[in-house]
Amino acid sequence: MTSTAPEPPVAKRIPHVHEAHGDRRPDDYHWLRNRDDPDVEAYLEAENAFTDAVLEPLRPLQDKLYDEIVSRIQETDLSVPVPHGPWLYYSRSVEGLQYAIHCRRAPEEGSPEHVLIDENALAEGHDYCSLGALEVSPDHRLLAWSLDTEGDEDHVLRFRDLDTGEDYPEAIPGTSYGVAWAGDNRTVFYTTLDESRRPWRVWRHRLGTDPAADVIVHQEDDDRFFCNVERTRSGGFIVIDLRSAVTSESRVLAADDPDGDFTVLVERRQDVEYGLDHHGDRFFILSNDGAPNFRLVEAPVADPSPDRWQEILPHSPDVKLEGLAAFARHLVVLERAEAVRRLRVLALEGETVARRNGSAGGAAHVIEQPEAVCRVGMPEEDNPEFDRGTLRYTYTSLVTPHSVFDYDLDTRERTLLKQEPVLGGYNPDDYETRRLWATAPDGARVPISLVARRGIALDGSAPCVLYGYGSYEASSDPRFSSLRLSLLDRGFVWAIGHIRGGGEMGRAWYEAGKLRHKMNTFTDFIACAEHLVKEGWTSAARLAILGGSAGGLLVGATVNLRPDLFRAAVAEVPFVDVVSTISDPTLPLSVIEWEEWGDPADPEFYAAMKAYSPYDNVRPVRYPDLYVTAGLNDPRVSYWEPAKWVAKLRVTADPQTRILLRTEMGAGHSGPSGRYDAWRKEAEMFAFLLDAVGIKD
Repeated sequence: MTSTAPEPPVAKRIPHVHEAHGDRRPDDYHWLRNRDDPDVEAYLEAENAFTDAVLEPLRPLQDKLYDEIVSRIQETDLSVPVPHGPWLYYSRSVEGLQYAIHCRRAPEEGSPEHVLIDENALAEGHDYCSLGALEVSPDHRLLAWSLDTEGDEDHVLRFRDLDTGEDYPEAIPGTSYGVAWAGDNRTVFYTTLDESRRPWRVWRHRLGTDPAADVIVHQEDDDRFFCNVERTRSGGFIVIDLRSAVTSESRVLAADDPDGDFTVLVERRQDVEYGLDHHGDRFFILSNDGAPNFRLVEAPVADPSPDRWQEILPHSPDVKLEGLAAFARHLVVLERAEAVRRLRVLALEGETVARRNGSAGGAAHVIEQPEAVCRVGMPEEDNPEFDRGTLRYTYTSLVTPHSVFDYDLDTRERTLLKQEPVLGGYNPDDYETRRLWATAPDGARVPISLVARRGIALDGSAPCVLYGYGSYEASSDPRFSSLRLSLLDRGFVWAIGHIRGGGEMGRAWYEAGKLRHKMNTFTDFIACAEHLVKEGWTSAARLAILGGSAGGLLVGATVNLRPDLFRAAVAEVPFVDVVSTISDPTLPLSVIEWEEWGDPADPEFYAAMKAYSPYDNVRPVRYPDLYVTAGLNDPRVSYWEPAKWVAKLRVTADPQTRILLRTEMGAGHSGPSGRYDAWRKEAEMFAFLLDAVGIKD
């Protein structure tokens, strides 16, 4: 970038002061919350125009990066077909089209294709298009589907006759993601949003009737809880899942009794979470009651109260149980140890689980994987059939493209069905991946996953991107990205800091990075950066950090604490106005967030949040080059948070700090919905990073 870049826009300042606990917080950009103020849109558009102007000299590089990204992707492609009932279900992409086409066909060779939903047709006339629900009825004749065309995650639910391809006349607005069919193939349960966009009601709808006659089967009046509704893999039960950040409750109804009443499986108790799956006359339950990393139990359907629970897998301080899937003859448990996910298989024998040394009949085993640092998963949509002896699981690492396997649960044989194609001659042997360990200020060992070109010099000369998240017990697992190759092939190191607040190292790891301990998240990230510099992987002059949403908070807090440690920073839809947002219960998600961040009505939590809130701690220092994004329709992190942060940085930070704000004016939290648009956005961000570290081509 040259020194002739245009002058950045300067937002007007209107004095406003927040007062709490005797503390005053000036907020001259509070006015940006008023979306109806024409000056708000004008300011955001001015920032976009400034970003365009500053990046214009990099347009050839952006175009080159975009071409590289597209050249590696098989644009016309097909997902692995999933057997479900009498059909094989799959999606496909077509070169030049932004969105997926969802299809099915009979399993016989040469069977014709039936298109269920063509997202490209739905997207016509819209800047944004994202499917929410996509649920086939038990008899495979009907489809419940929903669509968001604004990016605000407010969906319209519809129903399609798959024999004719026509939609039923009813359309239900204001719905969330959860949808479940009852066993009669005519009744659908769905969730709707309240004024703060919290899914709070579950409804029963009879196909072909006026939605105005729909019945509320549950209303969740505790603002901390979200509602979801789903059907068990067995097809036997409809489950309403009620969940706050640290507490949960499930309500169940036999799927063949859609007019019946839901019953509570186990009454909610503060800080107790559980999840379930169904198998015959029993439920399998994962619970953290007296077991921080969860334990696995079974309970009779007739009386699933805790005093009837029988333990299958006990609690372990070293292994966190994260999910389960019940099949007719096997139970698969998703677990995590030493920051790595793995799959444990338990054989089910008859009507009981035979136990010996915590295993099922001595037949429990962990599915072995070829790399020590990797990510495995068992997507629910890839395993819809209950009566199958095969598990379909996904596998990836920082060097291995996304792969889909079928695993015979009896013979333990695996079959690779597909590996994501990377065009242009990608060779994983050209790259190396490692697990490093940084030391936090309090002595905690923090894992780092890393990938780079093989043989890279450890002399500090390599540019590096350090990614992090560190909130909500979410884990930043190592996974492959062909887009990332444009950086790796230019000599970059790509690293992931598995910091506290995430879930990589069990429940204690999460709890050590939330509420009063939140500062550990940021100091862990700094420790990761310092370790990479100390070991010669990069230097402060060539180190960039990246994070989105709560990871954007991580970026903002970290650059406030150590602006000298980084050359550049990317904060995507960053949650940076922490105190103001969490203090306002009318905003989406605020109340449920109190169990993650604390209730600022408590002076201690207020002080803790204010100490790290990026917006409240902007300093008159030279910051790293900043590339910040926002979504005008974002329901999770309101656009004004990054906009206010950038406005304050412009008048407070050292004038040499380069700050760019890119607001998607027709999208939400996830940015552009079309794949080509998303790739162009990634190319712009990559060009910014390359330029920041002095790479021009």
